[in-house]
Amino acid sequence: MSSPDALFPVVRSQIAGQLIESLVQQYGTPCYVYDMATIRQKVADLQAFDVIRYAQKACSNIAILDRLRRLGVVVDAVSAGEVQRALSAGFDPHSDPHGIVYTADVFDQEALAMVKRLGLHVNCGSPDMIDQLGRVAPGSSVTLRINPGFGHGHSQKTNTGGPQSKHGIWHEEIDSCLRLADVHNIAITGLHMHIGSGTDLEHLSQVCESLEKIAVQVGRTLTSISAGGGLPVPYKQGQSYVDLGRYYQLWDQTRKHLEGLFGHRLRLEIEPGRYLVAESGFLIAEIRSVKKMGQNTFYLLDAGFNDLARPILYGAYHPISICHRGHQPPGNELVEVVVGGPLCESGDIFTQEEGGFVAKRSLPAAKVGDLLVLEVAGAYGFVMSSNYNGRFRAPELLIEDGQIHCIRSRETYEDLIRGEKIPPPPKA
Repeated sequence: MSSPDALFPVVRSQIAGQLIESLVQQYGTPCYVYDMATIRQKVADLQAFDVIRYAQKACSNIAILDRLRRLGVVVDAVSAGEVQRALSAGFDPHSDPHGIVYTADVFDQEALAMVKRLGLHVNCGSPDMIDQLGRVAPGSSVTLRINPGFGHGHSQKTNTGGPQSKHGIWHEEIDSCLRLADVHNIAITGLHMHIGSGTDLEHLSQVCESLEKIAVQVGRTLTSISAGGGLPVPYKQGQSYVDLGRYYQLWDQTRKHLEGLFGHRLRLEIEPGRYLVAESGFLIAEIRSVKKMGQNTFYLLDAGFNDLARPILYGAYHPISICHRGHQPPGNELVEVVVGGPLCESGDIFTQEEGGFVAKRSLPAAKVGDLLVLEVAGAYGFVMSSNYNGRFRAPELLIEDGQIHCIRSRETYEDLIRGEKIPPPPKA
């Protein structure tokens, strides 16, 4: 039997030159591991763009943010907490280009106060944001995130365009936004579009055409345009990367056309999240039970959807490999297995399809105590983790130039109950 994961090994002993078993002996399981060399390469892939603005929601550990800053990357923040993370990692909101841009569809009170206090540039995803910002910080400059009326992505839940998406300013509302900006003396200096995560070149190229039309409508105040994010990475056989050369060429043509119309230079940004970090990340878990349930064989791990939620959220596929400990199975035979976690939920299955349908995976025969690695887990992995079922969140490790750095410690019971209080008992 041959593996369906031709792009990925089904047996793995190392990550970035470090023995998996040694990592586990020192840091335990489950744990996240990131390979900095992969992140560096992904940044290098996008150097043609004037600005690489990292969508930190994909993986927001301040150590990762620090390293990206040192590579010349700037960041996008979608909450007051992410702004604080970016500040902690050394980003300057007043650099050129803006080291931190606040991007959202709403302001909560804390975020609006922080934007005012720090003078942050805002990427407005709704007309209300223009009005609310104008009332507290008239004279600001903003970018508009536009919903072009269509979207695309690897799942309906990652589609961020079209009438069923809450994201962005509807493309027919531009004139009213321009009038609202005039009321508050707000300059619209940027346009941004993002139609979904994991989309393809055909749909991404449609964004260029839509953005160009709206840029003409907004006019010469524009100084930057953003291609948004959504660049796909392959998770399994049959998936591929976008032709980045062609993609840049499409956007550069759009930029040059607008520069000719406006008579001044436009900065071209791209806003990757998943693309920069997904392939750098691995979630290592230990197999704690191998059991038969009718015709199904289950590998049950000490990691669950509290550690990696993508499969239960939208049936996301992650390549899987096995690291045998102290033994080697005879031959190279693969077995059909279902991989699940320890949580008290039927949906705690890593090999499932969208809609919750349980699927099997061809993996090497393994025993209790062997290690299982969920790969391409650097994006929307730890950042979506939780304490569900009273579980401690996993440590995060960064492997950089042959060195292992623990960039987040495993949580403790004290972390688990931090902030909780038992009130005095009621009076009899």
